[in-house]
Amino acid sequence: METPGNLFCVAAPSGAGKSSLVKALLELDSHLVVSVSHTTRLPRGQEVHGREYWFVDEPAFRGMIDRGEFFEWAQVHGHLYGTSRTAIEERLMRGEDVVLEIDWQGALQIKQLFPHAVLIFILPPSWQELEQRLRRRGEDGPEVIATRLENARIEVAQAKHFDFVIVNSLFETALFDLKAVVHSQRLKFAAQRRARSQVFTALGLA
Repeated sequence: METPGNLFCVAAPSGAGKSSLVKALLELDSHLVVSVSHTTRLPRGQEVHGREYWFVDEPAFRGMIDRGEFFEWAQVHGHLYGTSRTAIEERLMRGEDVVLEIDWQGALQIKQLFPHAVLIFILPPSWQELEQRLRRRGEDGPEVIATRLENARIEVAQAKHFDFVIVNSLFETALFDLKAVVHSQRLKFAAQRRARSQVFTALGLA
């Protein structure tokens, strides 16, 4: 699907800082909008229904799958996550740049549907630092943290399939790198041709 808007998919293992980076990016870039995914897990901490996620029960989620309402969906850490088809299509067709916080499975599914989607993977600087961040969060018990670390090794191995990789050892540097990826994508020939079709047509470049 050719759309004037750009689609950015950001994935990372739990604790790598994906949500914090995306939140900071949205505060700096008024041309970016975030697409809120659906999930069957319960809210954590200060999460709000409709802001971080649409929190639904499993029967409702399965019904959305059956009706074809998701671009992609996957099971992650024992819970279901999915990206709404309508919300993404409408925004991209309006020329908005959309960012998705998503797991690696969903990102690769999105890439098949939107070849021009930009996949960005956030890496921790080390396994030790990742474990410390998960513990400092104070949201999960030892068994859950152990499971997340085990899953993280599988997730990190998928980084080679992504277009860009950012190591989040210093938050400010990682945020700068994320901004640079977004800005660079907007200036690519194909992206400019989609976003500024009238100009390209007038110049004989369409």
